[in-house]
Amino acid sequence: MADKKKQNDDEQKLEDNPKLEQNKKEEPMSTIGKTISTGFVGGVFWSLLAYFSYFLNFTEVSPNLILQPFALGDWKDGTLGQLISIVILGLVSIGVALAYFALLKRFKSMWIGVAFGGALWALVFFVLNPIFPNLDTVFELPRGTVVTTLCLYILYGAFVGYSISFDYNEFQANPES
Repeated sequence: MADKKKQNDDEQKLEDNPKLEQNKKEEPMSTIGKTISTGFVGGVFWSLLAYFSYFLNFTEVSPNLILQPFALGDWKDGTLGQLISIVILGLVSIGVALAYFALLKRFKSMWIGVAFGGALWALVFFVLNPIFPNLDTVFELPRGTVVTTLCLYILYGAFVGYSISFDYNEFQANPES
């Protein structure tokens, strides 16, 4: 009986000892940290889907579009250029996610993210079109390319926007978690 009590006391000491690794509480990631990781993951994931769509000839626009304004050599048109572009788009997406966080985080609707994705598509294909030498205007692109890229941007906007808004509104409702 005394051995049982001693064993219970020893177990209680282990459970209460804050120096033990098993008893340490993990600090939750900040809202900005979650926004940054959401932006990077969203950029890489949707760029990979864009590359897959390009590979299957659903679109004529590939992720390496971001490298086209720079004179880097022929490697940028190969697989290495695509993979580097995907990582770069993940990094650019961090800035896009932070912009969404700064401007639109308080909106709870998924449709704000959808509109944000559509606005990003319009920004790239209408406003920034002149800086991409290999990108035809929207009116010269095949319909399949326009539809595919618009859908990818809309899904990207919905993913990033809703993830950021959801996290922000959850934090507002439960600030201690």
